[in-house]
Amino acid sequence: MYLLYLDDSGSASNANEEYLVLGGICVFEAQVHYLTQELDAIAQRINPSVPDSVEFHASAVYAGRMAPWDRLSRDDRRNVIKEVLRVFARSFRTARAFACAVHKRSYPNDDPMEIAFEDLCSRFDMMLGRLPDNQRGLIILDESTYETALQRLARDFRTLGTRWNVLRNTVEVPLFVDSTASRCVQIADHIAYAVFRRYEAGDTNYLDIVLSRFDYDNGVLHGLCHKQVGNPGCMCPACLSRRGTNLFS
Repeated sequence: MYLLYLDDSGSASNANEEYLVLGGICVFEAQVHYLTQELDAIAQRINPSVPDSVEFHASAVYAGRMAPWDRLSRDDRRNVIKEVLRVFARSFRTARAFACAVHKRSYPNDDPMEIAFEDLCSRFDMMLGRLPDNQRGLIILDESTYETALQRLARDFRTLGTRWNVLRNTVEVPLFVDSTASRCVQIADHIAYAVFRRYEAGDTNYLDIVLSRFDYDNGVLHGLCHKQVGNPGCMCPACLSRRGTNLFS
């Protein structure tokens, strides 16, 4: 079974932000232990006395306002984010990243979280359909106020379908977990943050580390989606790929 861990970056209600991003990692169930061990090792270095207390939440690391991040320099904090991303970047090739960046003003009458969730549910299901041996998938998200709404949407997608397809390869409704207990959710948070920094601030330092790990097939970048209206010439990797540019040749 493949597990899609998702978390969000940005806020649907924050008028000062242009984007909301939902993103994360898709890993085969046997890879969870490896990724957890890798982040535990980083946590051990940061807080040797209580490593389990270290939660890798990218925006908190970046800001450095709370422990243990307030003890680190700006450069050291940025390097922690990059180190977490590199753990995923060097993981098994079957692991893939997914993210949907929604330009909120392009969809004034829609909930950007629901837009992103529908998009990623469809992309995850299509990826599973490309795999041999009838692989199935489960979606795991950080606990949030969206829990009830997203579970309802997932049920509807499996019976009525998304706007693109009926979900045939995912099992159960999404599972919501406490991010403090899941290192894979914490990596998902970093993927979402890397994408958010790219679209919100034009900062490619983080996305560049993992860009090649987003789901793609025959040179088309399926795992990264930029939802926006009004800029048909957008030069971001997601839009370039949809205009026929092979980013991985």
